[in-house]
Amino acid sequence: MEDHYKLSDTEFENEYIDCKLDLNIFSHEAHLRLAWININRYGIEEALKKIPGQLQNFVESVGAKDKYNTTLTVAAIKAVGSFLDKSNSNSFQEFITEFPQLKNNFKTLIGSHYSFDIFNSIRAETELLEPDLLPFK
Repeated sequence: MEDHYKLSDTEFENEYIDCKLDLNIFSHEAHLRLAWININRYGIEEALKKIPGQLQNFVESVGAKDKYNTTLTVAAIKAVGSFLDKSNSNSFQEFITEFPQLKNNFKTLIGSHYSFDIFNSIRAETELLEPDLLPFK
């Protein structure tokens, strides 16, 4: 089990917003959890407004500003939202178990929406590029 589970959803969100979250626990799965928390609490539209700015603040606070990717951030939120619409889970742990492809095959999943590699695109880092193969729900 990943270390981010040691924090409640509220603790996790607050430490992240306050830029106090231990970078060592902010894994790919923790990023997905952040989207899951926000969508559940505030809805997809609000999550799409809040998370990008908060994530930019967080990565800047830990000296990793160059790691931020606008397109990837939005795509991840939309992917989590799409799976949440189909979910029967009551917790993030149940959710990620229900949809393991978000954790284990994320690049392939995102790649089914884009004809180019958004993970290594300089343009995708700085501007929002919409999917050109398959839109997110």
